[in-house]
Amino acid sequence: MSPAIRTVIAIDGPAASGKSSTAQWVAERLSYRHVDSGSLYRGLTAAMLRTGMPPAQWTAARLLAEGGHVSLRPESTSFRLELDAQPCEEELRGAAVTANVSLVARMPDVREWVNGKVREAGAEHDVVVDGRDIGTAVFPDAPLKIFLIADPWERARRRLIQRLGRRPQDDEIAEETEQIVRRDAKDANQTVQAADAILLDTTFLTQEEQVERIVALARAVTHRPHGT
Repeated sequence: MSPAIRTVIAIDGPAASGKSSTAQWVAERLSYRHVDSGSLYRGLTAAMLRTGMPPAQWTAARLLAEGGHVSLRPESTSFRLELDAQPCEEELRGAAVTANVSLVARMPDVREWVNGKVREAGAEHDVVVDGRDIGTAVFPDAPLKIFLIADPWERARRRLIQRLGRRPQDDEIAEETEQIVRRDAKDANQTVQAADAILLDTTFLTQEEQVERIVALARAVTHRPHGT
């Protein structure tokens, strides 16, 4: 690990496994800074959608040419993604970005660009980083790696509650579950558990319970004597 990096907690897992919200909460509890690598993929996707070019014509080179519009602004316990130096959270979570972000994330050159941005963000602060490749390609020497999983139905239910602000119907959950399973298949080569990652199944855990377990693990790692 680079000497500039003090502590990295790497949180990986499939789509809708709760990585980002859990990582943000863990960062707040530990006074670390949260880095959401997925926001960079979404930022590039949103930047390309603004150009009006059809996704079928997107190439890695064209996407990276839009990279100058994408930036991470440090805040107290996080980095906020901005497009052209402006907040864009609603746009990042919109249907068009969600429908095309997997296409962007599958491009190796784009993944290298995102990984570089994530490393830069974590260069001067203790960080909790969530996304893909975090424990394998981005921070392979991170002292704590967590791999979150959950049943697809439960992941769909949680996502819909977040999106709709209400309890979803079973048919709504079923439709969302089908989409999540399809995305899992697309992302199978991009979401790989590191050999030394701790597997945490959150299907029957509240978010508070998830956070408590990761915080406890983080404190155990950071208080461990050097060389053990």
